[in-house]
Amino acid sequence: MIMKARTLLYLCVALVGCTSPKVPETFTDSKSLPKIYPDYTDVTIPVNMAPLTFELDTLADDMIARFAAGDAEIICQGKAQPDADDWRTLVEKARGGKITVDVYAQQADQWTHYKPFNIFVSPDSIDSWLSYRLIHPSFVSYESLTISQRCLENYDERVVYDNMLCSFEKESQCINCHHYQQYNPERMQFHARQKSGGTVIAYDGKIKKVNMRNDSILSAGVYPAWHPWLKLIVYSTNKTLQSFHTTHANKIEVYDTSSDLIAYDIDKGEVTNLENDSTELDVFPAWTPDGKTLYYCSAHFERDYSARTRTLEIVRRSPQIKYNIYRKSFDPETMTFGPREIVFAADSLGKSATLPRISPDGRYLMFALAEFGVFHIWHHDADLWLMDLQTGEAKPAPGLNSSDTESYHSWSSNGRWVVFSSRRDDGTYTRPFFAHIDEKGNGTKPFELPCADPDYHRQFMRSYNIPEFMHGPVTIAPQTFADVLKGEGEPVKYVQKLSK
Repeated sequence: MIMKARTLLYLCVALVGCTSPKVPETFTDSKSLPKIYPDYTDVTIPVNMAPLTFELDTLADDMIARFAAGDAEIICQGKAQPDADDWRTLVEKARGGKITVDVYAQQADQWTHYKPFNIFVSPDSIDSWLSYRLIHPSFVSYESLTISQRCLENYDERVVYDNMLCSFEKESQCINCHHYQQYNPERMQFHARQKSGGTVIAYDGKIKKVNMRNDSILSAGVYPAWHPWLKLIVYSTNKTLQSFHTTHANKIEVYDTSSDLIAYDIDKGEVTNLENDSTELDVFPAWTPDGKTLYYCSAHFERDYSARTRTLEIVRRSPQIKYNIYRKSFDPETMTFGPREIVFAADSLGKSATLPRISPDGRYLMFALAEFGVFHIWHHDADLWLMDLQTGEAKPAPGLNSSDTESYHSWSSNGRWVVFSSRRDDGTYTRPFFAHIDEKGNGTKPFELPCADPDYHRQFMRSYNIPEFMHGPVTIAPQTFADVLKGEGEPVKYVQKLSK
């Protein structure tokens, strides 16, 4: 019944495409806000964000939406899809203020006017591009995935790298963990596993593939953290596995069976261990903006040798594995790291903390918190937390969390916005949500990445993974990356200590 109504609505829009929609003259007022998808009621957006589009999420024969700010207005019919030029005029009028939205729904000959809502327009802009992996949540087949990038000022989306360029049936591979040095799209890296495996590093027009495997380290680099200005990347090295639940609310669990921290010098091709205690599981490194402190997560795990294998024991004891947040000082002049010190003891709360990310002003630490484990994107209880590094106070990130998964997050370069992965829509697919963070650490109601067609995400059966802000688009062609991946990787040399 609903699908039939939507079909009629599309036809109606097509028929009236040559005429200007008008606000109904006769209607009944409702005290309720309209149910729309995506939910953009009372959100705060950056002044340079692409037009917000939405549709009614209730049965109706037609809809009129009026956006107004000052003496400017936009009226849409059928679906709210503002013209890009009109939208730019409107948000400039509303800069530092608000856009008022009136929604009218028609059922038969009766129009209903819902309670108006606001879209607040922050003068704080957002980085113009966002990159992410697009992957099917199939759990088994991951060949058909891309690293893609999207202009946040419009709907332009481009592929950075397509995994199918190097994947052929049994000779498959996975690509993951794209990362940039200070939001610079000309300084990026990503990994490939299995066939043609290696780490691809692009730096100011030069591209190379690195074979980071070495007998002196646990594995090739996995989760990266690029130093703010040095040609130095810290990685966690991980041996992971996954299992599937038959009755648990979380469909899948990813385990970190062994993990260390390593540092890699891009120019010298040298790698060294930073943390390699077999009783510690070290993961998710992240630099402070001043480049003098490295944050990461670690869980203490001592094996019971009566167990058959370490792997089976980790699976069995996984609810007991809790990650805390640590940091190490770093001297860029001598390239030396200090001892670790604890920052947030999540285990004292019976919780596990992952993905520490520091705000560009160095004031706040944002991280994901769930009951246990390391891969919170699969945990429905995962929330975002915010720690004030000046006071040491940590609490759930104000205004950001929902009843479902909140996980991987990134700060904008001006520190006023965060993007994070959320499953609040349907519990299955992760989509990017944005929120404004003020100087006191208060967040606004998150809003979903806008699309040209508001129904796009409900029909797009892929998850957005690892959203990262960028100052501009990656301009290297996907085939260029593929050609590099198909070649041999440069070996690394193990050293006891990095040198200047």
